[in-house]
Amino acid sequence: MSKNIAILGATSHIAKGLIFNFTKIKKYELFLFARAPQKVKDFLRVNNLGLTCHIDRFKRFKKENYDAIINCVGLGTPEKVREASEGIFKLTDEFDSMILQYLHRHPGSLYINFSSGAVYNVALDNLGPEHYYGIAKLYQEAKHRALKELNIVDVRVFSYFSRFIDLNSGYFLTELIRSLKEKKFFVTDSCDFVRDFIAPQDIFGLIRLIIKAKPFNGAVDAYSSMPVKKSELLEYFVKNYALKYSIDRKVKFACPTGKKVKYAPSLRIAAALGYKPKFSSLNTVIAESKYILGEANAHTG
Repeated sequence: MSKNIAILGATSHIAKGLIFNFTKIKKYELFLFARAPQKVKDFLRVNNLGLTCHIDRFKRFKKENYDAIINCVGLGTPEKVREASEGIFKLTDEFDSMILQYLHRHPGSLYINFSSGAVYNVALDNLGPEHYYGIAKLYQEAKHRALKELNIVDVRVFSYFSRFIDLNSGYFLTELIRSLKEKKFFVTDSCDFVRDFIAPQDIFGLIRLIIKAKPFNGAVDAYSSMPVKKSELLEYFVKNYALKYSIDRKVKFACPTGKKVKYAPSLRIAAALGYKPKFSSLNTVIAESKYILGEANAHTG
């Protein structure tokens, strides 16, 4: 029998990758919820994924029965996170509470919530707006652990990159790729940061393992097979795309959750589920950027 999977926040970056991969497997029936259902339909159409999914607004969420619920609701871009400020607490709690109410009525369902590596960066002695997102996620996780009788798994994502990313997001990688597409000079800062970009295929594989696992209540970090330095990314794009760039110490990229030189997970709890990522962070960027730059068929992969 097929499993009913609900995805909330179906227009988000991570949700698009999950939908893209879920639709390839017949054993899942998808129920996709978003503020703008038409955008979900447009995504399915543009990517030749068909319209066999159930697509609706959030108010219809309580009407069906689900084996698993995946919470991808978020603000999407650093600028929106910054603008939301304390509103991030209300947004996070609103949808989390809605799902928890459903779980209390359907305790056999699995709730997979996308959390963030930002929970590790909460500085309680010097709180500022850049910590609000991490605090909201940390509070959410704490609430989930207190509900130990329910099957809830928080998946902490540090960095994620795919062909479906919004190039106007304001991240280092999106600005770099925009520079290539527009044939413009790229300017970056002097910080040689470390990031862990997980591939759409790997995060989808982790989600499937969680769905298959025995019921449990806990948190796992999502990770690639190896993090990457900014200097390695620059070297790749210079060598393969003739990227032209310069370093300016005054340049600042969007970082609404606080500046982090190294932002990569160290815990490997997911390995106990059988999780073994196939892609390194560099390979993830290489593979997915090819689709964005028109070097691969965006409807495959």
